[in-house]
Amino acid sequence: MGRAIAVAAAVLAVVTGCTVQAPEGDGKRRSPVHIEIPDGTPSPPRTPDGDGDGGPGTAPAPPGDDRPRAAPRVLWSRGDTGRDVRELQARLRQVAWLFDGPTGTYDEPTEKAVSGFQGKRGLPRTGRTDTVTWQRLLGMTHEPGKWDLYLMGGQPADPPDPRCATGRVLCVDKTSRTLRWMIDGRTVSTMAVRFGSQYTPTREGVFSVYWKSRDHVSTLYDSPMPYAMFFSGGQAVHYSADFAARGYAGASHGCVNVRDEAAIAGLYAQVRNGDKVVVSR
Repeated sequence: MGRAIAVAAAVLAVVTGCTVQAPEGDGKRRSPVHIEIPDGTPSPPRTPDGDGDGGPGTAPAPPGDDRPRAAPRVLWSRGDTGRDVRELQARLRQVAWLFDGPTGTYDEPTEKAVSGFQGKRGLPRTGRTDTVTWQRLLGMTHEPGKWDLYLMGGQPADPPDPRCATGRVLCVDKTSRTLRWMIDGRTVSTMAVRFGSQYTPTREGVFSVYWKSRDHVSTLYDSPMPYAMFFSGGQAVHYSADFAARGYAGASHGCVNVRDEAAIAGLYAQVRNGDKVVVSR
């Protein structure tokens, strides 16, 4: 048996909201960082295929060669932000060392995940992603797609639909998965949103808000729909705790889910009955 047992599981949230598909699994929350429990048994010999000492930049020095070795260049560390950090986090998720995000910010959970990954592979546990650590991770993972990088939102919005150029409009874009709150062509706020599955799609077209319900509970699914703004039958823009917990790993039953509760609370306070809703692809 190896010297470590990996304890890892994805975050599963309780289904909430009229538009949330039921999650699989036991529903228990997990730590965002992969944890190892040493058992005192030495590890078997490692190989260069991504799980041991033979990876890029880790070849041992020849016998008797005690010359100092240059430290690998640090690529990213605590406090860094950007698309590259998102990719690092997405790849760490693939190998079950990180379960939150990606957020695009090199935070404490990311640092701990990198440190654990390094230690498992015989690299110095710095928590900083250097060239050796990065090459090892690249060899063990595949290139993440767009929605792997933006699993929990944070993606940029596409240009607004021309139908959103005038008046007070909830401008919803299925392609970029964003909602713009616009007044007379000016974007007041933007937030990530989630839609229905292929079996329960969110309707596209031009609608208007016909009813607002601050503490709505779905009669169909018996689940909360806070800050609901109905625009087409039972479909509404509303806060979803499931979206906040699982991101795009889930889907709605047709509603437009918002995961940022503070953002939708502010939006709810501004939107009026009769305001236009544009849902485009």
